[in-house]
Amino acid sequence: MIPSAFAYHRPESLDEVFRLLAQYGDGAKLLAGGHSLLPAMKLRLAQPQVLIDLGRVRELSGISVEPDGALRLGALTTHHQVTTDATIRRHAPLLSEVAGVIGDMQVRYRGTLGGSIAHADPAADYPAALLALEAEIEVAGPGGGRTIPAGEFFFGPFITALQPDEVVTAVRIPAAAGGDRGWSWGYRYLKMARRASDFALVGVAAAVARDGEGAAAAVRVALNGVTGAAYRASAVEEHLTGRVPTAELLAEAAQRAVEGVDVDGDALTSAEYRAHLARVYTRRALEEAWQRAGGEGAMAAD
Repeated sequence: MIPSAFAYHRPESLDEVFRLLAQYGDGAKLLAGGHSLLPAMKLRLAQPQVLIDLGRVRELSGISVEPDGALRLGALTTHHQVTTDATIRRHAPLLSEVAGVIGDMQVRYRGTLGGSIAHADPAADYPAALLALEAEIEVAGPGGGRTIPAGEFFFGPFITALQPDEVVTAVRIPAAAGGDRGWSWGYRYLKMARRASDFALVGVAAAVARDGEGAAAAVRVALNGVTGAAYRASAVEEHLTGRVPTAELLAEAAQRAVEGVDVDGDALTSAEYRAHLARVYTRRALEEAWQRAGGEGAMAAD
């Protein structure tokens, strides 16, 4: 189908973006990579009167490491850049791994980190990784900027903490803690995907730190696709933290992957099967993250 008629603006600064948003209000939509908005427009599920293309906004670009070791990614960083950039691969390997399984090559070359986050599809891959990395999301509006922890950003399907006149400007990923204490981190993202789109029926991001005694000094596990928004599986984390993982212990922890969660059932799969997938993929992601933290053969015997 053909989208309904719309006006098109291509600003070159955030100030110009804010002016256009104030001028057109609810009739305007922000365009980054366009891989979510444009299909919706073609189906006339979205009919904005005005498109504001962010592609030339200078403040939204750039990849840098800050003095405290945190990695900062501009909102216009593409999935392809997240996958291939050497700085990102070194400082946030989990995020690079996630970006590499988003959609197909065309989507990865044009889709953007900030656009995906702002869209907040519950089956998207980034949110779980951002939660597991304890990332922060920088946003800006006409009144100035603010920083939102990832755990406070995603509220529900396509619902975020963004105000109507705000724009995601960057993602900030803190340096992994514990390096000075001899911790070794391992990361893994796994998902069961919908083959037609590669969106996750269930996705699991795991980050595990191994201390010098062979115990799990820190555990972060987050899931997407299970319910209306990505979430931290705190029961899994609490069951493992401070203990020496065995295959049996990891399986026990994974059984807690959907504790306290209202698991979604839909036309693609039942709630019961989605919960089963969440437990299976949580166990697999934990096992592989733990192996990466300590090397092959690091799994303790049952």
